[in-house]
Amino acid sequence: MRILTYPDPRLRQIAEPVDDVDDDLQKTLDSMYYAMIAHRGIGLAATQLGIPKRLIVIDLSSVGITSGPMYLVNPEIIRFSTEKVTESEGCLSFPQCWGKVERSKDIDVRYLNYNGDQITIEATGLMAACIQHEVEHLDGILFHDHLSKMKKKMNERKLRKLGVMK
Repeated sequence: MRILTYPDPRLRQIAEPVDDVDDDLQKTLDSMYYAMIAHRGIGLAATQLGIPKRLIVIDLSSVGITSGPMYLVNPEIIRFSTEKVTESEGCLSFPQCWGKVERSKDIDVRYLNYNGDQITIEATGLMAACIQHEVEHLDGILFHDHLSKMKKKMNERKLRKLGVMK
């Protein structure tokens, strides 16, 4: 699976909810996971692969936050903390680009897992930021949208240099 890169218009597509978790959907989730790992990512939204479905895969095991991949089907952030944090973020759709983004420090998120069970968790720190980042992808919002004009231009220059953007 090829990860779409900015400015591909499919990255702005709003994802549709999934009706149920079946074998085909699990195969899609598995493919998303392998694509994310192949590109050394920690999170990936289905829209980044041109799949307009509300699917996210996250794996923060490399930093000791999860014990393996998390699959979030139809994720919905149901609470944002008022406390904010600003951290540097990157994105697989913006290779080698970074920028500081302000996000809620803690969130509660409800989703269906890989088996179709409804789960609600509280996420904090990197996990909260990662989930917020990926849910925004499902809504057609990119981390690039949070950056200053100057940082956007710097990242776009880098993407042109890499041949990702004309």
